[in-house]
Amino acid sequence: MDHLLVLLLLLWSSGLQTEGKQKSTEPVRLVGGDTLCAGTLEVKYKRDWKPVDGDDWTLETDVCQQLDCGSAISVERRKGSKRSEWKSMSDCVKSGSALEECLTPSFSSSSIYLTCSDFARLVNGTSLCSGILEVKSNQWWSSVCEADFDQRDAEVVCRELGCGAPLVLQGVLYGEVGTPMWNREFQCGGHESALLDCRSSDSVRNTCSPGKAVGLTCSEPVRLVGGNSRCAGTLEVKHKGDWRPVDGYGWTLKTAAIACRELNCGSAVSDGQKIGFSKISTWWFRSDCVQSGSAVRDCVTSDSSYSICNLTCSDSVRLVNGTSLCSGRLEVKSNQRWSSMCEADFDQRDAEVVCRELGCGAPLVLQGGLYGEVKAPMWTREFQCGGHESALLDCRSSDSDRNTCSPGKAVGLTCSEPVRLVGGNSRCAGTLEVKHKGDLRPVDGYGWTLKTAAVACRELNCGSAVSVELQEFSGGPVWTINSRCVQSGSALRECVQTISTHYILNLTCSDLVQPIIFASTYVDTVSKAQQQGLQILRGSYFTISCSIQPQYPGGSFQLSFTSSSTAHNYTQPAANHSAHFLFPAAKPTHQGNYTCVYQVYVSSHNISSESHQLSVTVSGKLNQRNCSTAGTWTGLDGPLSSRKTKLVVLVLRHASCNISRTMLAAG
Repeated sequence: MDHLLVLLLLLWSSGLQTEGKQKSTEPVRLVGGDTLCAGTLEVKYKRDWKPVDGDDWTLETDVCQQLDCGSAISVERRKGSKRSEWKSMSDCVKSGSALEECLTPSFSSSSIYLTCSDFARLVNGTSLCSGILEVKSNQWWSSVCEADFDQRDAEVVCRELGCGAPLVLQGVLYGEVGTPMWNREFQCGGHESALLDCRSSDSVRNTCSPGKAVGLTCSEPVRLVGGNSRCAGTLEVKHKGDWRPVDGYGWTLKTAAIACRELNCGSAVSDGQKIGFSKISTWWFRSDCVQSGSAVRDCVTSDSSYSICNLTCSDSVRLVNGTSLCSGRLEVKSNQRWSSMCEADFDQRDAEVVCRELGCGAPLVLQGGLYGEVKAPMWTREFQCGGHESALLDCRSSDSDRNTCSPGKAVGLTCSEPVRLVGGNSRCAGTLEVKHKGDLRPVDGYGWTLKTAAVACRELNCGSAVSVELQEFSGGPVWTINSRCVQSGSALRECVQTISTHYILNLTCSDLVQPIIFASTYVDTVSKAQQQGLQILRGSYFTISCSIQPQYPGGSFQLSFTSSSTAHNYTQPAANHSAHFLFPAAKPTHQGNYTCVYQVYVSSHNISSESHQLSVTVSGKLNQRNCSTAGTWTGLDGPLSSRKTKLVVLVLRHASCNISRTMLAAG
């Protein structure tokens, strides 16, 4: 029996060794470096080892895990003689495919020199500088117990991974983790260049409490220099131990907002290029990489350029969770912490100052709870702006601290977008101008379609786009709009870049006002409409009505319905500039989102305008005591005429309700 047990153990051991050898046969390797986790990247494909073309690679395109190494620390393009290589399609790799599945033959003089950490990595985080800490021992990756790791150890890990100083060190920060656990205590001095250089305890830890695996967040190695504050200046990134400015080409406010967030500054206010007389070493970044959610450092490669990026973020205020940089829940910074504002401590003049500080237009909507609930902390003083100040912190504030703020009363603010049409027959036609960095300029007309123009019309509250035209221009610099940025849902101002051109954009919008959508139903069978939508009992009658202010005769309304599984459109002609869509008995299939679209033919153009979205939830079940004829009806204003009574009887019958003899006689 003992011999059989020994034989089984030997077979199991040889299986593990075979498995380990199989791991080393991955068709990817790093050659010519100081360790197995550094060197020129080569891939074996169709029995042929070749280097990989170095164009378009960033830290985000990470194959370190495939090599069983740690985190990607640096990626460098190296030039040589032209030779046969593999070109990697970066979008393919980022979609989750293995590197060897994303190759095509190529001739190039550029190859990739990749450096991965050999002993430490952060996993399950939001960037390469955050996650659960894992260390490698005997070819196994193990988590570290919180009790065996301190701030000085964290400083070494952040330095080893090419990140900034540690920000947060906390167990279970990036999720639970199973065994194995590293079972020794690190004893770093804080000056070491790698965790493996640190001493560790002689004694072995036998246990570690659940939820105590080290979660670590290092700061991103990004800074602004040469400006009036730490939130303004030339953008620099530290990569491979080297601080360099970032190439200024291709930046928009949408991209700049990500850098501002990494710097713990407020909203992006302006971005621009600073042109020099000679080329300097810079980092070039891929905007699509940044906008996919990656950190700035993860998306840079070595380059040289005449232009560098100058960036200004607001230092003390920002709007978060909004639909653009000019809308959201207001937060104010104090002692390096962001706090929400209580509605009672903020008025219209304060809002004017915030909108001006963020480079937006005048305030449109000021309302508590508009952009979601928020937990503490709350800003505890009342602002007392005159409305003329250039920044909120220039305003006076009350001397006494506020101790409480009611739930749902955090300030939500919507500023107008700094966009206008000039020189046309109405406010909804003419040359498109955008205000950016305090400067109103026309917009480059090349590449505009009605789809892109629809965004401008919507920001101007001018209905749908009717026509776009090019107009000759010789008046100086203009703004160009990145159309892909706009069509991804961003506001025009967030997608602006500087350009010189001889043609600008003339735009005509429909000038249609926005239609109104509302629901009406039997009061006793429905919860009152909430801000998010309407809750209706199953089986109850309801009507969705569309209406619009009189501008043109005729037209029609289309009620569009979408849910997680289906979509429907219902159309009715407009009667007295409105239409009513009746649903005699609410069903689960009626649950979803509804919008009204008004369409009319004017001056040889079909024009349209869309309402806000109304959400309808169907729940519960209608019963007879909820639908007795003594109820009150909404949507049937005034005394019950014969026609209205017949409608009520029809609905009550369909819902199996009790109907009085008086109503039956009238109906």
